Amino acid sequence: MTFRLEARRLACERDDRWLFRDLDLAVEAGEIVRIEGPNGSGKTTLLKILSGQLADYQGELFWCGAPMRQVRGDFLANLLYMGHAPGVKAALSPLENLAWYQALAGEVGSEAARMAALAAVGLSGFEDIPAAQLSAGQQRRIALARLELIERPMWVLDEPFTAIDRDGVAELEQRLLAHARRGGSVLLTTHHDLAPLGELRRIRLGRGAVHHAGQ
Repeated sequence: MTFRLEARRLACERDDRWLFRDLDLAVEAGEIVRIEGPNGSGKTTLLKILSGQLADYQGELFWCGAPMRQVRGDFLANLLYMGHAPGVKAALSPLENLAWYQALAGEVGSEAARMAALAAVGLSGFEDIPAAQLSAGQQRRIALARLELIERPMWVLDEPFTAIDRDGVAELEQRLLAHARRGGSVLLTTHHDLAPLGELRRIRLGRGAVHHAGQ
């Protein structure tokens, strides 16, 4: 699949301060794009704008060359967004959380697929335990199981490495790389130092400015 998420002359102001201005950004199939910058530079705000959650900005967004306002439904059908918080319901088990995620995505799926997704993120044996009884890292793994279960080409991930251990970090890096090499794309923020990859491109925010870089 060929697709492109594009922002043109994007700008956002908060409390009389520009987070970023004149931002031109394109994310293509097969790319991993990392948004960098100090705390308060607007990284999460930018991800929320690009994923259609915030409308308070200047500039234009395009999906596959068409204005976002005309193709919003198609864009959302191709998007998987994961916020900074894991978004796990504490009273539900990992299996129940995944069924809930699928329902939100308009899918039904099978318990076997949910079990396989949990196994892929190291949660075999924890499928029926309420999430409230699991560690922060295990709760993050429940959220990450969505990447295995719900097929979307465009991933927008805000700090996906939070709370997971070294093995989990390595596994997630490989999962992101495999997604890009299958023709998907990843737009993410992270404080984790990603290994240099040919698919990786960096964009740095700070003091209202935008800096583009390679690896």
